[in-house]
This record gives sequence, structure tokens and C-alpha cells, in this order.
Amino acid sequence: MHNLKIGKLGEQLAVDYLEKAGYRILQRNYRCRFGEIDIIAKEGDTIVFVEVKSRRSDNYGAPQFAVGIEKQRRISKISLYYIQTNRLESFNARYDVVAVIMRSSNWHVELFKDAFELAYDL
Repeated sequence: MHNLKIGKLGEQLAVDYLEKAGYRILQRNYRCRFGEIDIIAKEGDTIVFVEVKSRRSDNYGAPQFAVGIEKQRRISKISLYYIQTNRLESFNARYDVVAVIMRSSNWHVELFKDAFELAYDL
């Protein structure tokens, strides 16, 4: 399966998982001049910025570990821009990671709440 297809399928599995867990999806593939965030959701009174990492196996490590410090900085910058442009400063914010492993016969989805903290200085 092509990497782009794996990514899109992984994102859909993540959305389904999050909705079942009580998240309300606000946006998918939010883009701005600083980059893209896979999913922006709301859980209770918290805005949640979600990075989805999908792999066909864990041979090269668990997917959640692919969200390194540079990716965290980029997501943090995008999230601050989103919060500011949508006037959501009064809400709590959090960064979650959803790891998806898709094997030929099944898949495994795992949510890591509060996976990292704001990694960008204003």
C-alpha cells in the first residue's frame, strides 16, 4: 500500500477512534502558512491538536516516537496561530498523538493524550 494511502487511512481510523472516545472533530488537515495539523478536535472544554502517525509495522519503532522535537515545534507554532486566529485563547489546549499500525489483516490504534507540551517560544 502506498504511503499516502496509509496516511489517509490512518487518519480516518484515528478520527473514528477519537469520535468513539467522545472527541468532537473540528477540522482535519488544517493548513496555514506554518504547516499542517492532522486533526483539531474538542474534548470537553479543551482544544486538542492531534498528530497521527501510521505505519504498516513497528519494525522501525513505534509510530508515536516519530513525533520528534522539530515536529512538536511546528505543531506548537501552528496551534498558536489557530488559537489566535479563531480567538480561542480562553480554552485549554493539549497535544495528543494517535499511533496507527496497519497490518494486512488488522490494525491497532492507540491514543497518547497530552503526548507533549507546547514546544515553541513566542
